[in-house]
Amino acid sequence: MPTSDRKFRRSPKTTPLLPHKHDDSIIISGASFSGAVFNLSTTIVGAGIMALPATLKQLGMVPGLIVIILVGFLTEASIDLILRFTRASKVSTYSALVGDAFGGGGRTLLQICIVVNNLGMLIAYMIIIGDVLSGTVSDNVQHPGLMQEWIGDRWWTTRSSVLIFTTVFVFAPLISFKRVDSLKYTSALSVGLAIVFVVITAGVAILKLMNGSIGMPRLLPQLDDQASFWKLFTTVPILVTAYICHHNIHPIQNELNDPMKMKSIVKTSIVFCSSVYITTSFFGFLLFGDQTLDDILANFDGDLGIPYGSMLNDLVRVSYGIHVMLVFPIVFYSLRLNLDGLMFPHAVPLIFDNRRFFSVTIALMGFIYMGANFVPSIWDAFQFTGATATVAVGYIFPAAVALRDANGSAVKKDKLIPWIMMLLAVSSSTVAISSDLYAIYKRRSVLTS
Repeated sequence: MPTSDRKFRRSPKTTPLLPHKHDDSIIISGASFSGAVFNLSTTIVGAGIMALPATLKQLGMVPGLIVIILVGFLTEASIDLILRFTRASKVSTYSALVGDAFGGGGRTLLQICIVVNNLGMLIAYMIIIGDVLSGTVSDNVQHPGLMQEWIGDRWWTTRSSVLIFTTVFVFAPLISFKRVDSLKYTSALSVGLAIVFVVITAGVAILKLMNGSIGMPRLLPQLDDQASFWKLFTTVPILVTAYICHHNIHPIQNELNDPMKMKSIVKTSIVFCSSVYITTSFFGFLLFGDQTLDDILANFDGDLGIPYGSMLNDLVRVSYGIHVMLVFPIVFYSLRLNLDGLMFPHAVPLIFDNRRFFSVTIALMGFIYMGANFVPSIWDAFQFTGATATVAVGYIFPAAVALRDANGSAVKKDKLIPWIMMLLAVSSSTVAISSDLYAIYKRRSVLTS
């Protein structure tokens, strides 16, 4: 048994039919290949897709699409490291893997990063739901939400009211499941709704391109000064956040009939999600050009200039709003698991303690709700978490585990690839954080002058 896991929780003796390994994860078989693909794809295709067209506005069409593909390859490589070293360490959670390599301190640090990352993502999801249903303000322009357009300004169409209703009647039932495989049907529906969004966006862009009402978008970034160059790096957290799914790899694998299929599941999911990202980014930026907003859903509130444009606007926002609602519980699953591990490291597994399960759930939902009402935009949410916790969870920790090689199972490429991954992650994250701080300083200088 790994030293870092000896003192951690074990399941009660009253549950002998639930096998477990030498860490805090309960291993329950029964999940299918397709269910796992849906769950992992849903974890990946969350709110990040809404900000990707805006990254093309910053980077230009060609560099933007290339970077999206490269980050996809990098993500697959980092997950492959996690899976291979998990088998070598004979553990069944990400935190136990890091604990095996770096002890209890490393385990705790990873859990903190996962909590910060998932909190940022879930706050962004609620922001999107609020934007879709209650509207948003971007560049001092009011973009009305669906509830305002359909009903008008009422107390129940305000952002706070809409988010309360969504929390109570949508999120509460879905986050009450104790197995991630229980969400496979909602995940399948969410993937289908994401495809609806992609198809409509592509169809509108192609139609407008054919009738000559949109032109060729910028292929390369627009570099006017030094500040515009450094601003390019602010897209790094968005791109990293778009692919993050490492926190759900083990929960999904632990419920598979055949855990050895996880590598194929990861590859299938990343290929599918990369295709969705490339299509959405290309046609979204093609459609709106330099008017592409940080959250592209906010662009679908005006005249598209085609027949039935108003109906398509509503369909896009409704389909993706529901998609985000269905993504929420699967990200929440690993958030709750890791926060519980931080707060109650020696307790029985969370699924055996109903009082603790619902207490942690309610506390997290309250925090996420408050964050969604005070964080101004998804770009801000992604900038904060993407450049710090997300980079660590997705790339720095997998690379560090491979370089540490606590069990002596690394091959030659396990030294080269992790070093490249580590250098890219640390350097890009450092530049992104510096660029954000510089942008904040410039905004304050303008306001005070």
